[in-house]
Amino acid sequence: MSSQEIPEENLPTEQDKAAHGAVQVAEDPFADPGLPVHKPRVQDIDERAAKRSERTVALLFTLSMLATIGFIASYVIFPVTEIVYIWPIGHVSSLNFALGTTLGIALFCIGAGAVHWARTLMSDQEIADERHPIEAEPEVKAKVLADFQAGAEESGFGRRKLLRTTLFGALAMVPLAGVMLLRDLGPLPEKKLRSTLWAKGKQLINMNTNEPLRPEDVIVGSLTFAMPEGLEEDAEDFQKEIAKAALMIVRLQPDDIKDKRELEWSHEGIVAFSKICTHVGCPISLYEQQTHHVLCPCHQSTFDLSDGARVIFGPAGHRLPQLRIGVNAEGNLEALGDFDEPVGPAFWERG
Repeated sequence: MSSQEIPEENLPTEQDKAAHGAVQVAEDPFADPGLPVHKPRVQDIDERAAKRSERTVALLFTLSMLATIGFIASYVIFPVTEIVYIWPIGHVSSLNFALGTTLGIALFCIGAGAVHWARTLMSDQEIADERHPIEAEPEVKAKVLADFQAGAEESGFGRRKLLRTTLFGALAMVPLAGVMLLRDLGPLPEKKLRSTLWAKGKQLINMNTNEPLRPEDVIVGSLTFAMPEGLEEDAEDFQKEIAKAALMIVRLQPDDIKDKRELEWSHEGIVAFSKICTHVGCPISLYEQQTHHVLCPCHQSTFDLSDGARVIFGPAGHRLPQLRIGVNAEGNLEALGDFDEPVGPAFWERG
């Protein structure tokens, strides 16, 4: 029997369906509950509380400015090589620790001040905005502009001069920290690139034995590396000084030396040239006995040591500087002065 044939009085009622577990559906299960009732903050009703919040935000911005000044001062106060113990971090660079701490405080105070400003002084009224097409209508643009102007008015940016002034100060000073980072490009060279540790009377020290070089120690066809007397490998400035003063010693037959000045600056065919390539400053270490050529392993610049170390191949721009040498009373090789031109790659003062 179909349901159409059942008498209407025998069909189950709504009470019967509920009694047997039938699900009752609400009229609108996804009804919008609406926005909660707005509760004013203490700053909205008490101007003294608003002033306290204003002073708090201004204090944070001021701390940001002081931290930025501390960041800049750290570059001047702390030496790069100073190591200090900070619990519980351990041994750290005092300069890095000071820079990280001050810059972190500067950025944090700007962020914390902006958040506190927004949460306590700007309007906290929640506004429901209906969805609209992606393309904005003229009316929408006008509404956005009006909302922006209203927000600017409600933020108190125009009325609260203390907040505005300290915010501008903090934002203006933080970029100075980035300017100070340019210091890491290196100190100004001044005239440091024009001179080395070589001077008249400085003995040539063999870099392998740390003993003074004697003429008989240098045989024809050999390549020996030397450094100035008094320069110690464990010295703090060793790498900086050896990068300019590194010397290579080669003994040639005097008849094989083509350059007149090279012959005058040598001692019994022993010539001393800078080891630093004039292209990008790589150390030269490859010597060809038959041709008297030295080769830079980085970019294959080749120099002829029998002809004033002139460039015969590669990207190097000029010859290797020569050091004038002689023999002292003890029979050891010594310098008779410094290089007559800057060693290493060309820089702007050259020509």
